[in-house]
Amino acid sequence: MEKLGNYINGSWVTGDGEGQQLHHAVTGEAIAAASTKGLDFKSVLDYGRTVGSPALRKLTFHERGAMLKALALHLRQHLEKFYAISYKTGATKADSWVDIEGGIGNLFANASLRRKFPDESFCLDGEAHNLSKHNTFMGHHILVPKEGVAIHINAFNFPVWGMLEKIAVNLLAGMPAVVKPATITSFLTEAVVREIIASGILPEGALQLLCGSAGDLLDHVTSQDVVTFTGSATTGLMLKSNAAIMRENVPFTMEADSLNCIVLGDDVVPGMPEWEIFIKEVRKEMTTKAGQKCTAIRRIFVPANKLEDVHIALGNALSQTTIGNPLNEKVRMGALAGQSQRDEVKTQVQKLLASSQLIYGSLDSVTVVDADAGKGAFLSPLLLLNENPLYTPGPHEIEAFGPVSTLMPYNSMDEAIHLAKMGKGSLCSSIVTANDAIAKRYVLGAATHHGRILVLNNDCAKESTGHGSPLPLLVHGGPGRAGGGEEMGGVRGVKHYMQRVAIQGSPTTITAITNVYQPHAKGIIDNVHPFRKHFEEIKIGEQIITGKRTITDADIKAFANLSWDHFYAHTDHTSLAGTLFEKPVAHGYLIMSAAAGLFVENSMKCPVLLNYGLDELRFTKPVYADTTIYVRFTCKEKIPQDLKDENDIPKGIVKWYVEMFDSNDEHIGIATILTMVKQKE
Repeated sequence: MEKLGNYINGSWVTGDGEGQQLHHAVTGEAIAAASTKGLDFKSVLDYGRTVGSPALRKLTFHERGAMLKALALHLRQHLEKFYAISYKTGATKADSWVDIEGGIGNLFANASLRRKFPDESFCLDGEAHNLSKHNTFMGHHILVPKEGVAIHINAFNFPVWGMLEKIAVNLLAGMPAVVKPATITSFLTEAVVREIIASGILPEGALQLLCGSAGDLLDHVTSQDVVTFTGSATTGLMLKSNAAIMRENVPFTMEADSLNCIVLGDDVVPGMPEWEIFIKEVRKEMTTKAGQKCTAIRRIFVPANKLEDVHIALGNALSQTTIGNPLNEKVRMGALAGQSQRDEVKTQVQKLLASSQLIYGSLDSVTVVDADAGKGAFLSPLLLLNENPLYTPGPHEIEAFGPVSTLMPYNSMDEAIHLAKMGKGSLCSSIVTANDAIAKRYVLGAATHHGRILVLNNDCAKESTGHGSPLPLLVHGGPGRAGGGEEMGGVRGVKHYMQRVAIQGSPTTITAITNVYQPHAKGIIDNVHPFRKHFEEIKIGEQIITGKRTITDADIKAFANLSWDHFYAHTDHTSLAGTLFEKPVAHGYLIMSAAAGLFVENSMKCPVLLNYGLDELRFTKPVYADTTIYVRFTCKEKIPQDLKDENDIPKGIVKWYVEMFDSNDEHIGIATILTMVKQKE
């Protein structure tokens, strides 16, 4: 039988022995074997640290992001191959789309995050802090890539998405990964990794793969490594308790299966759009991936007086779900990942039936299309009813990781919130309501026990990604039973793989270290106006002190007429009693416009293509008529831009720190302006 490969230390190798047999979820036939027996796990981590880490850390965020984009484009060329293998996991086309193209979408999303970072291998974090009276000593924070390896131990249910959503983040941060997928579906992960390695897009050592047991891998971690785990809370706790992880204080992010819930608002009645939205959402969450999702709805809370109506409606919806061979176009729910997984689900359901009753489906039989129910890992959707959820802990503690959910009543919103919290921490929750006051009450009440809350109504349902869809730019994780960790979340997720360091020194020194101009740093004076320079020629800290201009009463009146801004503080001498102003004050935007007139190079066509925007504008002191002003104009930061196509002009964004002063050298305004500047051809 064919053995899956392990990609370690720069080559594909197979483990010793026969390995664990992997089976087709639909037909039950053996399709491969997986083994890591005999592998030197310590050398795997050493290789990532000594080969992969230096290669990634020397790249900038922009280079790493471009690498992720190229990888996503490459994988999209092999979708047909991935889908063909994915069917063997029991997944339908829709299930596989979430796993495969959703995973590739994570690469694209994280690639786009490069624009949130500088074109450096590190980044600033937060705001600068002046620590001295005379502005000679300051502090800041920077983030640098950790020098270890990100170890991802993933669950069986999303063999592609689970890997790609994690490595996208650590690779953008500049950290290599070792991926250990759940063995039962690792044959799909292996196929994707083979394409990744064959592409040559990633630096050597950036990605390694283990198909089989993790062996003593975690015994060799160091404080520079990061471990993430997705799976059962019991297994996660065991791994988190590893002696090396505790001794080395290794960051451990756990995403555990949780008892997620959905709440039907008391305002929703049959016939309302929200009623149909609720029924559809529950059915979808129970049957997508045959309920094998860490975010699937396990608990359904509805007003007690609507319990029977919901029971009937859900039964009708579930009865329309065609189960069978996912290759058949009529099939809407495929098999579970394997016979062992089906047996585990049945065992957990039996525990739930100690305090609940089965009101839809069967544990013993299921009608399937184009398949053999005995050979495949098929299971009927199972809807349970528990009429006393406040006093029966089972539905709030026992999870059947399949197409299983328990319907329960509540008598008030406070009770619904309490019931939601009885899950002791969940990845996500949803509430379906047309009443925003009810939505607010539930969100604020249940937020402490959930990582994500979706509010569904007729306004957003058509474009909503749904209850169970983690999104790359939003945090995925949850407190308590859900693991207490966070993944993804846009820029937030990248920071998990970086070390935050507080740095202190003079503004000039901190500018030199960070390559971002800090207020009160020494400027660089050049006889050539910076607007005459191309993007590459401009230096961080390059500075001009402008000439002076006196703001007159005529200027203020003319600007009021030009802008139509006749606010009393600018134009009315008689209405200033009790205000902050002694006399009519110049418009803030007049001062900003006057400042632009002072710092802009007007004499010739130059590499500056356009004014790109204005950030952080503050007016710090009133400017009255006859006040003389001048500007200190300094290059703060430079951000190169990607070419959109072959006809695009090479260019970058330059951020300028604009300080406006009066004749007493006191600040009257501060801003950051952005210009688009042409690069040399």
